[in-house]
Amino acid sequence: MDASSMMASPKQEIKLADYQPPAFFIDNITLTFKIYGDYVDVHAKSFIKRNGNNTNALALDGSPYMELLNLSIDGEAVDKALYTLGGANLTINDVPDEFIIDITTRLKPAENSRLEGLYASGGNLCTQCEAEGFRHITYYIDRPDVLAVYSVRIEADKDEYPVLLSNGDNTENGILDNNRHYACWNDPYPKPSYLFALVAGKLSAYSDRYVTKSGREVALNIYVREPDLDKCDYAMQSLKRSMKWDEDEYGLEYDLGTYNIVAVSDFNMGAMENKGLNVFNTKYVLANQQTATDTDFDNVEGVIGHEYFHNWTGNRVTCRDWFQLSLKEGLTVFRDQEFSSDMTSRAVKRIADVRVLRMIQFPEDAGPLAHPIRPESYVEINNFYTATVYNKGAEVIRMIQALLGKKAFNTAVRQYLTEFDGQAATCADFVDVMERVGQKDLTQFRRWYSQAGTPSIDVSRKRDGNDVILKVSQSCMATPGQSSKAPFHIPFMVGWIDKAGEAIFPDVSEKVNWTENGCLLDVTAQEQEFKFYNVPEDCVPSLHRGFSAPVTLTSDISDEEKAFLVSHDSDAYARWQAIQELASSYILNIVEGEMSIVDEQYQLIASAFSTILQQENIDLSFMAELLTLPTEVYLGQLQDTLQPDAIYDARESLLGKLANDNEQSINNLFAMFKSQTAGQTQSAKGARRLCSVLLSYMIRGKSEARDSAKEEILSQFYKASTMTEQLSALMLISDSDYVEREDVLKHFYEQWQTDDLVIDKWFAVQAQSKRLDTLDTVKHLMCHEAFSYQNPNRIRSLVSSFTMMNQVRFHSADGAGYSMLSNVIKKLDKINPQTAARMVAPLCRWQRLDSIRQTLMIDSLKELLNVENLSDDVRELVQKSLQ
Repeated sequence: MDASSMMASPKQEIKLADYQPPAFFIDNITLTFKIYGDYVDVHAKSFIKRNGNNTNALALDGSPYMELLNLSIDGEAVDKALYTLGGANLTINDVPDEFIIDITTRLKPAENSRLEGLYASGGNLCTQCEAEGFRHITYYIDRPDVLAVYSVRIEADKDEYPVLLSNGDNTENGILDNNRHYACWNDPYPKPSYLFALVAGKLSAYSDRYVTKSGREVALNIYVREPDLDKCDYAMQSLKRSMKWDEDEYGLEYDLGTYNIVAVSDFNMGAMENKGLNVFNTKYVLANQQTATDTDFDNVEGVIGHEYFHNWTGNRVTCRDWFQLSLKEGLTVFRDQEFSSDMTSRAVKRIADVRVLRMIQFPEDAGPLAHPIRPESYVEINNFYTATVYNKGAEVIRMIQALLGKKAFNTAVRQYLTEFDGQAATCADFVDVMERVGQKDLTQFRRWYSQAGTPSIDVSRKRDGNDVILKVSQSCMATPGQSSKAPFHIPFMVGWIDKAGEAIFPDVSEKVNWTENGCLLDVTAQEQEFKFYNVPEDCVPSLHRGFSAPVTLTSDISDEEKAFLVSHDSDAYARWQAIQELASSYILNIVEGEMSIVDEQYQLIASAFSTILQQENIDLSFMAELLTLPTEVYLGQLQDTLQPDAIYDARESLLGKLANDNEQSINNLFAMFKSQTAGQTQSAKGARRLCSVLLSYMIRGKSEARDSAKEEILSQFYKASTMTEQLSALMLISDSDYVEREDVLKHFYEQWQTDDLVIDKWFAVQAQSKRLDTLDTVKHLMCHEAFSYQNPNRIRSLVSSFTMMNQVRFHSADGAGYSMLSNVIKKLDKINPQTAARMVAPLCRWQRLDSIRQTLMIDSLKELLNVENLSDDVRELVQKSLQ
């Protein structure tokens, strides 16, 4: 059945202010899954007791996707007159204060295209229960503040389903009649239903072990299709590094005897942290140098770490309600970012995280879907798995660490986990512990949890004799439901550099501590002044070091001073940001026709660019970042009214000028490092990254240089020993008008057509091409034999790559991009509403477009609202966008 044929009545808005504790608790639940050919029978036996003296009926969450076969309490069948079975709920009247309820339901996983609850993927069965998927398996109190101990028995044909997995540790296995077998699993730690997991199928295990700091041995298994076993080692090593890092950093050991990971190809999310049995999208597990790029390797390590770190920050301590989602996700994203920074290049990782925030979260904050990291209300909780909750939530945690200091912060995190172990907590609980243990007043800081929007900081200087006064102002634009904002508490990192390029450490009027990174200013008022004493003439402030808060920054720092910072700032982020600002200002001045200063600006950019090319003893990945111009999406965010075509043309013009003026240096650098790209070391990865950036300049040089670059690119494509090199060449070829283009794309497909994850890249590369015919290509590819609306990865690789990454072609003046996306959402909503809803965001940013594009985008949104049986997932977002 498709999702639209089983739609329940529209959901009502749920508000944080209306939260009430559950009327009943469930101490433990025993689940038996009997798997047959086209259906699964689920017997759930729950031990329930009333919470306090309430007289409520027992209300259990369910769904229209399952059939109720049996219902009994304390061994006796419940009279039909005593219960009401609605489309989604089961309500039982006159239940005792303590009782055992037995429920048997029948599921049809192969018909579950929503990929929630129990569903089929590649011949296997697996579950996804966050946020509200468990109610598609059995009737239950499906909310995160009901924690129970789970015991699970799975029965199935041993040939069809030789592997039977669930949460916790395996306690028993056995053989049954008729070629069937069973496995029993027990998880001794109370957990909410969203952390339940089950996997059954034909899978092979890539196994290892880990010995914890206290000497306990943990069995580690990654279950995949047998042909994929050779792509599991990096994920396994990442898991072991994660386990060691959490022990070293926070003193947290893994607490079970088994840690299992299963990789499936059909998955709405990146991965799921189910206790002891993580279910992963194959994209974040499978990796070797032939099929995965360096970015893929980084993502595998980060997501493996993220889900492992959830064992404590999300599983052992979970969230009380879904408004508190950032309690677990923001904290755990921060932890995985720190882990990845320690494993790779901290500077490059920080820049990458800032880039994601600016590309996805800042636009979210600036549009009709803006919400605080702890929302006040929702209709469909799946719509709040957003960059605000995750990425901005992580920045809020990072600010707390900055305010407390790392040592005190780590101590406070351990105290929080000790106090709330085995409980469902709130964001307020977390901040309370941070405040108490860190001995830092966070009263005003709490506004980050309740106020939406991206604050803007403006900094100006005034000299007072030998001293310099920094005037810092903050503001925040209105967001839906919040017309005015109280000042945020913003930790703002500042350094000073003298004219010789050396750091200085002047005294400050406010009580601050200098570190090698600078001094952290507490910005708490709308306007505030900080006096720095005995600052020599010509010193330049280095502002917002390390991207110390998720804010936008304007200042009176001149272009000449920014160029100076590019050459001399010791803070990697500040140095990168300086060159980004120089290039952004130049490009936008061209777009706006402000030509009077562009020549002077270009000379500063060219000088800084030349200095970067000639710098020695630099992390090559960081050099690549310094040489990479601001993205079109970021440049568009700096405009009041987006001009996608003009931005694209101006950016291309700057790329060409820099390529021409630095042709010899670029060629020399490429020749120097192209022989150093073999292997998986950090230096080899840096060389590959740098060479890819250099090639992107070389193809924009003079005609003779372009011909030479073309030969280099084609050679790299056909002779590449890593996917990183082959794909970077393919991207440049896909963007080109080379006569070889179609043959190259065909060759890549034929070479990798049996590897789904590589073919995802093939779709994405074509969707991101800036060629004029890209939208037609995207539409054509939707009819390709390898494209499927059933697979979220394939949808994202083609459609999201186009709508999110290809600004100039998505925003074509005729609105064809908007119409295409609207049609995709309509079709996808009938199959997988959750994935469909995650496609809506690009249509929600019409306010920043010109009047013609605004009308076209609004028309596409209105078309969606007119769709019969439109899901709550999509409807909520579209309605908010049009308010």
